[in-house]
Amino acid sequence: MRIDHFQDLVVWQLADELRHEILAFTDTGPASKDFKYRDQIRDAIASACRNTCEGFNRFRPAEFARFLEFAKGSLGEVQDCLIDGHNRKYIDGDRFDKMWRLSKRAIGSNTRLHAYLKECADKGREPWRQPRNPKSGNAEPQAGTPNPESGTENPESGTENPESGTENREPGTKKPEPGTENL
Repeated sequence: MRIDHFQDLVVWQLADELRHEILAFTDTGPASKDFKYRDQIRDAIASACRNTCEGFNRFRPAEFARFLEFAKGSLGEVQDCLIDGHNRKYIDGDRFDKMWRLSKRAIGSNTRLHAYLKECADKGREPWRQPRNPKSGNAEPQAGTPNPESGTENPESGTENPESGTENREPGTKKPEPGTENL
């Protein structure tokens, strides 16, 4: 399965769902009046989401894995804040259980993705180079997609590549004979 946007990552979706739950419970009740507690748990869950997003956008499995470690630490901090809030009677049992389950699922998803990325890094695999259409067997990146090697977009097919002085053509096509380019 190809993931093109960080919002498609299950680990980010779970952390984001938990973020919405935390924002809702810290907007009202005693947690809303304890500014240090409220800000701490909000910052922790926001950090988990941001680090997952930032790691994804770095395009390298080892770097992404490193940012997932930061995100996992933030999710652990959220769990500590949930326990603290439950002990202070800021969170009732049902709401605590729901957020605790979400936090455990987010950590589990983070752990599995981290293991996969470490394996990719150890084996030199580049998962973003997978073809969009696995049936075509063409692993070339599509025109206009991010190029993780240079931080630029892949040029349109048939255009000159300014970095190498060569022309970008679809695989298996020949360079047209001079004077026949527009036929």
